[in-house]
Amino acid sequence: MTQSSRDRTPAGDGPAGRSGAGGAPAVPPHDVAAAERLLLNGRLTVEGRLVQASNATLYCAIEHDGRRAACVYKPVAGERPLWDFPDGTLAEREVAAYLVSEAMGVRVVPPTVHRDGPYGPGMVQLWVEPDPDVDLVALSRSDDEAVRRMAVFDAVVNNADRKIGHLLPPGDGHVYGCDHGVCFSVEYKLRTVLWQWRGKPLTAESVEALGRVEAGLRAGPLGERLGGLLTAEEVDATRRRVELMLKHRVHPYPPEDWPAIPWPPL
Repeated sequence: MTQSSRDRTPAGDGPAGRSGAGGAPAVPPHDVAAAERLLLNGRLTVEGRLVQASNATLYCAIEHDGRRAACVYKPVAGERPLWDFPDGTLAEREVAAYLVSEAMGVRVVPPTVHRDGPYGPGMVQLWVEPDPDVDLVALSRSDDEAVRRMAVFDAVVNNADRKIGHLLPPGDGHVYGCDHGVCFSVEYKLRTVLWQWRGKPLTAESVEALGRVEAGLRAGPLGERLGGLLTAEEVDATRRRVELMLKHRVHPYPPEDWPAIPWPPL
């Protein structure tokens, strides 16, 4: 449905913002506060587009207050209608996924905001350049703990499209993920290539991460922030998924009436 890391070579002038070109220091994805400020307030310059993406996905340089980075901008106006998700909601779902990732403390989603841009409101996400030497197929089938954290995150947000190419390993041991526009359905639609832990006990780390989300949904700011991006039913369904995982403390099984693996899986 959306772009993958194998399609992340933009058509246009090139990746000028990856390393802080022009003398401006780059903002890394782990510097969340600085990245959010830059994404919210920076001047977006479209430099190309990701040509294989089914929705309008623009590669941009962004600069503000002496800081610079590359980012992806997905305007709502460029979203194609889907039969199973309301029109014009994909950008907000991407931001909601980022908020859940931050609440869990796993940071599998790069800094992401919702803001106006050259083609109207949309999602703006910090660009993460994957290490080309990492075998994504092998990584997706491994027992890597960073990938396992992503599998738990996907279960929380009910990700309907986790392809192999959506894994973004920058080469430092961490693994980010992109393309979370088709998440948070009320119906169970988990569709992923990361089923190797199905039915296995959750790690203590994952249980703690789920507990943080539950607390944030019950009495913290997470529920309110998600409520501004999703429907009340979708927020409630997220809470129920978290409670169910905490009750049984195992990785979920594939749905019985929904394709378990996205196509194509890459």
